[in-house]
Amino acid sequence: MTKISDISKPIIIAGPCSAETEDQVIQTAQKLKAGGKVDILRAGIWKPRTRPNSFEGIGEIGLEWLINAGKETGIPVITEVANAKHVELCLKAGFTKLWIGARTTVNPFAVQEIADALEGSNVEILVKNPINPDLNLWIGAIERFKNVGIEEVHAIHRGFSSVMSRKYRNDPMWEIPLALKRHFPDINLICDPSHITGNRDMIFDVAQKAMDLIYDGLMIETHIDPENAWSDADQQVTPNSLIEIIDNLVIRKESPEGIQVSEDLSELRSKINEIDAELIKLIAQRMKVAEEIGQYKKEHNITILQPKRWAEIKELQLENAERNGLSAKFVSKYLEAIHQESIRHQTAVMNKK
Repeated sequence: MTKISDISKPIIIAGPCSAETEDQVIQTAQKLKAGGKVDILRAGIWKPRTRPNSFEGIGEIGLEWLINAGKETGIPVITEVANAKHVELCLKAGFTKLWIGARTTVNPFAVQEIADALEGSNVEILVKNPINPDLNLWIGAIERFKNVGIEEVHAIHRGFSSVMSRKYRNDPMWEIPLALKRHFPDINLICDPSHITGNRDMIFDVAQKAMDLIYDGLMIETHIDPENAWSDADQQVTPNSLIEIIDNLVIRKESPEGIQVSEDLSELRSKINEIDAELIKLIAQRMKVAEEIGQYKKEHNITILQPKRWAEIKELQLENAERNGLSAKFVSKYLEAIHQESIRHQTAVMNKK
């Protein structure tokens, strides 16, 4: 059995969103084999959909199609499971790799049920992030599989549901998967740009960013006829398009090569360290002023929170951010953090006896 950890980076997992017909699965596998870029063949057999009356997968019959496609092409196969019954059927069919979907990861009871069903097996598990941006849920799901003895547990980043995101189907929120990688430095982190974007034309850009952030691989939905796919048609690419995406990726080194390059980078990093130290000093000075304001409010019986003043600060600094080429999203998060810290300092002054 080819272990995920033994595959050369970047690991490429590809195949249709859903297994639709036996011929579709076999043809897709053959084209991906011919392209020579894919390490693992994927297909959804059961598809948990947001609303009823959507195509919810071909069901058990598709397991044999996928296994046969893997045997014919020599490409290992993987599919999604959402409950213990799915696990039982997959193990019986001969699957050695499974993934846990975002709708399942969000439910610790469902994850534990699957983990218990897999105890004692040598199956490899890839855990997608939960739908909502909750790092601890993701960590907990991985821990549940590790706790029953599953040695090969890895992660898939497919983005998070957000009412604020207009660009993506699922907001990537890159800081969350990177925090997961810091918590589990030995796991493989796979990016799923198909589900992040929901748009085949955006897949390359997200895939490249994942590579720039030292992700270990990609999961990209690939269909022989994407326009007529039974599910998620807009985010699937043809096998030829997949090859083009992979061939155009720039795979960067984690560490510089050569003495001069290393010295140049060290010099730039020293500048960053100096700027960061100065920023900390400035923030500390700001908090001292906030404490003085807190003392004034205390003496004059004024509330800590001043919504109009807060709105003025945000408007002024967001305009300043735009002039200086900083993203509104970043500056909004920075201002929120500064505001909360200011409130904390003022609260301490107000409540000091």
